[in-house]
Amino acid sequence: MFSTDPDFKFDHGLQDVETIAPEKQRLSVRLDTKQRAGKSVSLVEGFIGKADDLESLGRALKGFCGTGGSIKDGLIIVQGDQRDKLYHWLLKNGYSKTRKF
Repeated sequence: MFSTDPDFKFDHGLQDVETIAPEKQRLSVRLDTKQRAGKSVSLVEGFIGKADDLESLGRALKGFCGTGGSIKDGLIIVQGDQRDKLYHWLLKNGYSKTRKF
């Protein structure tokens, strides 16, 4: 994007929001196979907070499951069908409003 205004700042639409407490987070854990060549991944979505906190939660979940994955667009992606493991880990660590699909 080009602008002749010297004070123009492009807004990416991404805001760094304060991380809310784990017991107030409404996370959902679900299985997804779309656009993945038939391979399944488990998704954890609905996290509200800073990107660093999302990264650390994703790293902890992937380490617990012993699999790979990534964090993209506010989603934690864990390889394989790990829904039960993820769900129980989240409940054990204070994410009491977690749902599993």
